[in-house]
Amino acid sequence: MKIESEAAMSGLKHAADGLSIGVLLGTIANILPSIAAAMTIVWTAIRIWETETAKRLTGRKD
Repeated sequence: MKIESEAAMSGLKHAADGLSIGVLLGTIANILPSIAAAMTIVWTAIRIWETETAKRLTGRKD
């Protein structure tokens, strides 16, 4: 069961990342309000902060 839930979470994260990129592109094109841009910046920063590379560079562990 744990493997299935990990796969589902991975799929959900990919979907959220795709949505985040779409919001970013829409904001750049002045289609969406600035609040969407702020939320995208925060989401992207969190995703980068959670990467293994960022953890290694900052000396953090899981």
